[in-house]
Amino acid sequence: MIEKLPKKIQQRISIKKSSCWIWTKTINHDGYGRFCFNGKNPLTHRLVYELLVKKVPKGLELDHLCRNRACCNPDHLEPVTHAENMRRGDFTNAGKFWSDRTHCKHGHRYTKVNTYIRKDDGSRVCRRCRANSCYRAIGKPHYQKP
Repeated sequence: MIEKLPKKIQQRISIKKSSCWIWTKTINHDGYGRFCFNGKNPLTHRLVYELLVKKVPKGLELDHLCRNRACCNPDHLEPVTHAENMRRGDFTNAGKFWSDRTHCKHGHRYTKVNTYIRKDDGSRVCRRCRANSCYRAIGKPHYQKP
């Protein structure tokens, strides 16, 4: 199946015994491959999936079933919602890092009153920061102190 890809892409993939297709060039800070293609800079796993399988449906993202972010083998990718991708994720380190935090990045304490839980992925959001963001966007306060 890899033969169907443009040569320029094929040359940047290393096939491993695990059947992962590892992107050997630019990897971003999150571990995903990037490649300039037709004037855009897409994630390589998404680019390869869309070239060999089909366009990823709107509102979905690709889950790496092999858990290797540098892998772009379409057989190792499945379109899922963001919430499902987060549920399936390996949070042995990253998830613990976020769940152990007691303050947001601006120093506001996570309390019952000051914490909003997102319905889509269950992540925490500081209500004060959320209010400030709304204020900047629409010009009026969104949140009142209790």
